[in-house]
Amino acid sequence: MGKIMTLSPFAPKSLAHLPPIEGVRFATAEAGIRYKNRTDLLVAVMDAGTTAAGVLTQSKTASAPVLACRKHLKKGEARILVVNSGNANAFTGKKGREAVDVTVRHAAAAASCKPHEVFVASTGVIGEPLEAGKFAHLLGKLAEDAVPDAFEDAARAIMTTDTYPKVATRIAHIGDAEVTINGFCKGAGMIAPDMATMLCFIFTDAAIGASALQELVTQHAKTTFNCMTVDGDTSTSDTCLAFATGAAAARGQKPIDKAGSKKLKAFSDALHDLMRDLAIQVAKDGEGLSKFVTFEVGGAKSWAAARKIALACANSPILKAAIAGEDPNWGRVVMAVGKSGEAADRDKLAIWFGTYCVARDGERAQEYDEKTVAAYMKNRDIVVRVDAGVGKASATVWTCDLTHDYISINADYRS
Repeated sequence: MGKIMTLSPFAPKSLAHLPPIEGVRFATAEAGIRYKNRTDLLVAVMDAGTTAAGVLTQSKTASAPVLACRKHLKKGEARILVVNSGNANAFTGKKGREAVDVTVRHAAAAASCKPHEVFVASTGVIGEPLEAGKFAHLLGKLAEDAVPDAFEDAARAIMTTDTYPKVATRIAHIGDAEVTINGFCKGAGMIAPDMATMLCFIFTDAAIGASALQELVTQHAKTTFNCMTVDGDTSTSDTCLAFATGAAAARGQKPIDKAGSKKLKAFSDALHDLMRDLAIQVAKDGEGLSKFVTFEVGGAKSWAAARKIALACANSPILKAAIAGEDPNWGRVVMAVGKSGEAADRDKLAIWFGTYCVARDGERAQEYDEKTVAAYMKNRDIVVRVDAGVGKASATVWTCDLTHDYISINADYRS
């Protein structure tokens, strides 16, 4: 975390501009939580009436902020979000809970709201006590100074080993009213989400009830963030929160409380597309990567089975290392499919690297040409397709390769 990261080869030449969303304001600060001269504190202040939804890590060693968010989400109301980088406030026992309590108390005072309307998130080193006193006193002034047009600053404040901020925006219509959805997230290592990505925050001016928003976020996380992995390691801090200010109601949008409403279809599609975009951006910034890899698995018994097979491939160190070395070693794909535990017919299994079939009917394809496929492996974007031969279900998972730089970055993460 302390070392300078090489910019991802997939970093965009320019970031998407996220327009202001009515009812949301941001402020950031250098609080010196772990490093000096680094923006490491984010405050987002939301208007009264904002609804909240989210999905959180299923890790059995979840952080103190995750537990607080889980509790506050039961009310579905939000007024202020406080996020720090540099320290995950995870595996910190009583001190971790106390740090959250201090943060919530100061944030509630800063936003003139109730404690359950405060959401907190932390990312960084695990096991080090978080000194809330370093930043809690700053929250009042930050809330006062917060401005609407600061999404990029907000995204940068929560970065750790990320080499660029991940941002996305979408426009949708609910009835005749136009609404905006903005989102930003962070994550580059310790990424194998079991709910969402490491930290992701989504804001919209749509007027949507908390339960409807919750249903949409939960549903879409399954096929976006939960279908992305960098290294197979699920974080203690995974948090994806969505906030709807309801400002669009003043422009004629009728509030919606049911996720199944036909009027929410376009919004739901836009939200899913935004979450998918952010998930792919995380995979494209995987620590030390040189290639972005997509695993497409078909011919499975169910979507869940196809996803599990795809994740077995995407999380295989030996397969990811082969891809980094531009080795068309399809035998390692066979291995990963077999170890997944899901049904696959060995004698019907088929594998493609890009458009090139390398294995068919349980053996090497007759048309397989080593030089041709090896040339394909030199591309930055690699697609590996598998047909398990037992059904019709399919799933897609996004990941990256595994290089020496990943080891270098994580060998001295705490130093």
